[in-house]
This record gives sequence, structure tokens and C-alpha cells, in this order.
Amino acid sequence: MTLVAPAPLPNTAPPNARPTVLNLEPLGPRFGVRVHDVDLSNATDEQVRAIRAALAEHKLLFFASQHGLDPDRQVALGRRLGQVTESHPIVPGVDEAHPEIYALDSAEGGFADVWHTDVTFVRRPPLGSVLRAVVLPPTGGDTQWADAQLAYESLSAPVQRLADELVAVHDGTREFGYYLAQRQARTQWEGERYRALTPVQHPVVRVHPETGRKGLFVNPGFTSHIKDVSDAESRSLLDLFYAHITKPEHIVRHRWSVGDVAMWDNRSTLHYANRDYGHQRRVMHRITLRGDEPVGPSGR
Repeated sequence: MTLVAPAPLPNTAPPNARPTVLNLEPLGPRFGVRVHDVDLSNATDEQVRAIRAALAEHKLLFFASQHGLDPDRQVALGRRLGQVTESHPIVPGVDEAHPEIYALDSAEGGFADVWHTDVTFVRRPPLGSVLRAVVLPPTGGDTQWADAQLAYESLSAPVQRLADELVAVHDGTREFGYYLAQRQARTQWEGERYRALTPVQHPVVRVHPETGRKGLFVNPGFTSHIKDVSDAESRSLLDLFYAHITKPEHIVRHRWSVGDVAMWDNRSTLHYANRDYGHQRRVMHRITLRGDEPVGPSGR
């Protein structure tokens, strides 16, 4: 009897499919993942490229127990992901050796208990942020993120069309004006020394430069008003957008452990740090990646 070898199984993978590099646990259908089995202090080049791609796709990445990261290695990781900015346009770095690290220390007024997108009051807001938990209170101190792209996509079509045409003004004076006025030394951001906080304009709807998806690009922390409408119209429109962005189905919440790292795409998310831990201390170290000027649906 002649034995016939079985025919090989057909290759059903897409022609351009890439091998899976990251072990991802989705936290929702389209927003947020936990990344398992990656040591960020010793990640391979292939893992770093996959993390960078996942940032645009999933918008929010969590890495547990990254105890190998210290300030030097956190900055080095950021440089592998993109160009690292100075810590903040107004607030200097954590120390002279690490001008890139913004220390959010509750003992020194380092709170972020308002919904915001990082540093939108400059012409080129950051691409993304990398946040590391250094000191945590026994309870509380969670952070929440909202998906601004899903928020836009779940608006009714007429409201989407209206939002597409709007421009908003972003101003850091309320949060950082007093701090800037008290400082003699001037910090630097992208090579420019900040002596004043001049409001900037960004489209209300931002087109993501990598994915092409639209997202709402306004936030209670830094958006002062919508341009070319009345004050009453501006307040009503922003209230509508903020209430919609922060609907529970658009939000992921993280309970921190020391050593956890979160990365988020600053072009498509907002976040809020819960201030529910009384006088206990909470210290987080953040770096930001250099971004580009927001572009709206009209190409401007």
C-alpha cells in the first residue's frame, strides 16, 4: 500500500501579518491593554517598536512591577520610544541630572485632580506620556483615562459635523500662571524659555497623525473657550463635550502598585488622578514625548 503524505495546511495569515511580539490583555473593546512579560528596563528593540505601535492603536498601556526602572532608565526608555521633552514648560525637572522628569509629589502640591490632556497650552503638545509609580498612599490615588476618539465617534452625526468646524483656545494660566510669576529662573520647552503663558488655538476635533481617527481635543484643565462663538455658547458646547467624553463607557481606571508604569497617547486621551488619600503621600514620575501641531478635519 502506498502512503500519501497529507497536504500542507494553507497559510491563512494575511500577507503582511507580523508575528505577535507583545502579550496584550485588552481592558475594553478598543481602549487600554495590560502588557505582560515585558521588562521595560531591558526591552528588546522589537518589543520597543511593538510598544510604540500599540500606543497609537490601543492608546493606553499598563506594565506591572517594573522595578528595574529608575530615573536614568525611565529617561532612556523614553528616548527609545521617541524624542523626550523637558519635564514641563513651567515646572523644572525632578533634579539637575534629570531635567526630563516631572515629579508629581502630593507633598509639594503635585496634584492632577481635574480632567486634562498633558500640556495642551503649547503649540506642539506632547505625543504621549510615560508615568511611573514611585510612592503610593495605602489606599486611593487611582488614575482614570478617557478615550477621546471613542467619545467623538459616539456623538450624533450633526454634533460631529459641528465639532469638526470648531477651534478652541488653550491656556495654562489658571493652573500654572501663579507658579510662573513666582519663579525667577525660567524653564525651557523645546528650546524656548517660557516667560509668559500665551494662549494657543487647536482644533476641537483632532485627526490622529498615525491612525487617521478623529478625537475630541478639548479638556477642562486647559481649554478656556471655543473661538468665534458667544461665551454662553462656548460654555454649553464645552459642557456637552466634557460630559460626553467622561461617560463611564469611555473610561478605564487603574489602581496603582509601586513599580507600575502607564503609557498613554496624549493625542487621543484625557486623564484624571483621584485625590482621595488625605495627607498620605503620592509620588509619580512622568516623562513626555515630543509631539506635533494638532491638525483638524480641514487639514489645519
